[in-house]
Amino acid sequence: MRPLPAGEHFFTPGAIGARRTVETKSAPLLVFLFQMPRWLAPVVLVALLIAGLVVPDWRGGVAVLPVLAFIVWLAYLSWPSLRPMGRLLRVAVGTFLVLLVATRFGLF
Repeated sequence: MRPLPAGEHFFTPGAIGARRTVETKSAPLLVFLFQMPRWLAPVVLVALLIAGLVVPDWRGGVAVLPVLAFIVWLAYLSWPSLRPMGRLLRVAVGTFLVLLVATRFGLF
């Protein structure tokens, strides 16, 4: 098992409400992801994204949903520490994935 990376804070300092709840409930999953081989999560996410891009019907949309959920989840967790350009990039990627899922489900 790899040791967790050193850092000042694992949780957002002073977080309350939904952010605190999401961060607390996300901690075990983040530790689990950190213990997995580094290549596994990106390979799975890219494979799902490619499947979503290639398959033009609802099955492609279903393939992209886990990618969208993962990206939105990580964007939410990292939002307080991001600069404006990083936030813009995450919003753009999330928007692209939402539109891709919508087209696969025939909403556009």
